[in-house]
Amino acid sequence: MIIAKNLHKYYGDLEVLKGVDLHIKQGEVVAIVGPSGAGKTTLLQILGTLDKPSNTNDATLNVQQQNVLQLNDKALSKFRNKHIGFIFQFHQLLPEFTALENVCIPAFIANKPKKEVELEAEKILAFLGLSDRTKHKPNELSGGEQQRVAVARALINKPKVIFADEPSGNLDTTSAKNLHELFFKLRDEFNQTFVIVTHNTELADMADRKLEMKDGVIVR
Repeated sequence: MIIAKNLHKYYGDLEVLKGVDLHIKQGEVVAIVGPSGAGKTTLLQILGTLDKPSNTNDATLNVQQQNVLQLNDKALSKFRNKHIGFIFQFHQLLPEFTALENVCIPAFIANKPKKEVELEAEKILAFLGLSDRTKHKPNELSGGEQQRVAVARALINKPKVIFADEPSGNLDTTSAKNLHELFFKLRDEFNQTFVIVTHNTELADMADRKLEMKDGVIVR
């Protein structure tokens, strides 16, 4: 599913990633843990193709058997839209759109038919227990509901891998627990791969594997 080798990232003179190697299998739930400043979010953004390593000529990043470092910006955007979903700590929903409209956006970007997209979005929202909230805007939803809408948006194009950056960091304990259980339900239902950066020890301990980062490398 994901094979990365020799990933380095510099910001000026600061080396944030110092030669990261990893292999993540299809259907795994992998938690990336470690102290602040260890390079977790930087790694996640590179794995999710939102950023590139500094050493693109001697690094490898294969996602779905595609070396994404060889793609131009247009091809990379298309690949990301089709194969990758993102969930962030802050839901990043657009406030002027309803829950249903927010979920549909990635599929509209992929030029899928409007009616087909809306039916799929309604199906996913119902699966997430939000069938009665489709016409509500983000400010009319609870924190847990907003994050579930963000999950639905990540799922709309049926991506093979979902990257989540502190997805429960802004939720209360009950909502966080429900979200964590949802990830595993989705994995079991659709065989999706989850790569999750988290400080939540409960979520990290639930994962199939826990990768610990320190000072820009994976230490175990």
